[in-house]
Amino acid sequence: MNRTHLAALSRVELTLFLRSKSNLFNVLVIPVLIVMGTTTVMRQFDLKGAGLAMGHVMVSTTAGIVLIMALYAPLIGVYVLRREEYVLKRQRTGEIGDLVILASPAVPMAIAAVLQFTAIAAAVALIAGLGAPAAPHLVAVGVLLGTVLIAAAAALSTAFARTAESAQGVSTVGFMLLLVTSGTVIPLEVLPGPFADVLRFLPLTPVIELVRSGWTGEGAGMVDSVVRGATLLAWTALAAWGALRRFRWEPRA
Repeated sequence: MNRTHLAALSRVELTLFLRSKSNLFNVLVIPVLIVMGTTTVMRQFDLKGAGLAMGHVMVSTTAGIVLIMALYAPLIGVYVLRREEYVLKRQRTGEIGDLVILASPAVPMAIAAVLQFTAIAAAVALIAGLGAPAAPHLVAVGVLLGTVLIAAAAALSTAFARTAESAQGVSTVGFMLLLVTSGTVIPLEVLPGPFADVLRFLPLTPVIELVRSGWTGEGAGMVDSVVRGATLLAWTALAAWGALRRFRWEPRA
């Protein structure tokens, strides 16, 4: 990856991102509202009986919501719109590599998502009296690797969106699946054991579990952390491979 090209394109993308009021609202405001609304959902579960504290659950839930709503959903729309306008095809005629072209639109949103998670998680920890994370490196690994996974998943998802109009439908299906199957809105601990065990190996679940174990210190042992990290890396590699193979650079006929 050419760092000079990536830095230059990322600066352009950041400028475009900051100029769009709708982007700023969708990326910075909507995730906060959803996190606040999710607390109502969480109260419907017997968290105490499952050995969970609301504060710790909401921190990990914040990671999932921010990555999905502030990165995955808007990034699909950006990719498809740029494809429909032949922007990506024109960029590809030069010396810029495919990976740089795909990565540059994700950089501003990824930065916004990481900063937003940090701010919301700090607020939740303060309100709930959680204190600092017991293993902050696990929280960082989960969130940072999660941004790469979600960006790759967004690029792959565009293969199923024929037009800019259909991109919204694709992103809706994608983020609903990610939210429901990762423990973001339904803690795995309240689900039947065998079902929860399967969900633990789905794409976004390791992010949620790394963030929670990093904050609580429970399940932060070497074996558990390596398994979660390896699962996350495997899904990231698979999504990136699929995106590079299936991504369409011009409008579909």
